[in-house]
This record gives sequence, C-alpha cells and structure tokens, in this order.
Amino acid sequence: MALEQKLILASGSPRRLDLLNQAGITPARLMPMDIDETPKRSEHPRSLARRLSTEKAEAAYALVKGDPAWRHSYILSADTVVAVGRRILEKTEYTEEASAALNLLSGRGHWVYTGVCLVTPGGQFRQKIVETKVRFKRLSVREIDNYIASGEWRGKAGAYAIQGIAGAFVQKLVGSYSNVVGLPLYEVTSLLAGEGFDVAAAWPQG
Repeated sequence: MALEQKLILASGSPRRLDLLNQAGITPARLMPMDIDETPKRSEHPRSLARRLSTEKAEAAYALVKGDPAWRHSYILSADTVVAVGRRILEKTEYTEEASAALNLLSGRGHWVYTGVCLVTPGGQFRQKIVETKVRFKRLSVREIDNYIASGEWRGKAGAYAIQGIAGAFVQKLVGSYSNVVGLPLYEVTSLLAGEGFDVAAAWPQG
C-alpha cells in the first residue's frame, strides 16, 4: 500500500501558503523555522537565498526525521531576497527603512531571488534558485508617503508587496511573477512532481 503523501511547509508566510493553495496543494503541516537571516559579509543575494532556504529545510528535517508520523513527508522551504545589484534590501520594520528602500527602487531595476529547497521522503535535498527582474516606475514623494501610510511595506523585503498596491509601481517584470510574491509556482510544482509528489491529487473534479 502506497504511503499517504504529506507536505510540510517550513514557512509561516501567508503568501507562500496562498500560492500553494492556488496550485491545488494543501500542506499537511506548517513549520515556520526561526533562523538567523543575517547576510554574511560580502554574501551575494543569490547565495543568501540559497543558504537560508537550505538552513530552514535542514532545521525542519531535523525536527521530524525521528517522528514516525512525519518522517516520510516532503519538506518544502523557501527564502526570498530583494537586491539592487549586490545590495540586499532586508525586511523593513520602520518607516525610515521603508522610505529609503522605496527611494532606492524608484525608477530603476532590481532583482528578486527565491531559494527553494525540497527534502524528499528519502532524505534527499533538492535545490533551485529562481530570479526575476523587476523595474519600478519613478515614484513621486506623494506616492512614497501614501504607500508608507498604507502599512503594506511592513515586514516585507524591499519594503513592498507586489500583490498589493505596489503592483501599480511595476513598469516591467522579466521572469516569474509568483517568485516576487514569495514562491515560484512553476519551479516548485515541477520540483515536487519530479520527486514523485502527485501535484494534481487534490485538484477539484469537474
């Protein structure tokens, strides 16, 4: 008898959960991993995304590998990094940080990197890095002030959420839109399917 497929999402991000649900996938368990996300000295944004997603997956795997109820699960983790060149824009918590980030992004291109790590039921680690280039229009002082007043920037890398008001700031996007939201769906579902996870198992039947 085949084992029931279970997916653990090693993240507490509502956006990542919503994206998985959009693809018809409902994780059996959410396991946010509290790790130090501080970039290392001279660490490239791409390398940071890869490292943090791997560390989250390793932490989740260490917690469940001895539990008979969960040890045959798939574990999915991800980490998204926003950068201008090699400059990493961390999650903003204060208005001054948000204002500085938005002024930096105004009228120029930036990169969004998401590291994805999948642990298979057999304990193998599979990794993927997805990158998207985003260009913002030139933002007026009023637009920045009004966006900051909205509060949507709080806790967001680069001080914005593309699925919200800031979607109106995007002049051009090259690559995966869902990657900028927080989870590249095409790459994630391909990774899962490639490791034997039935992505369509819970899709509604017409």
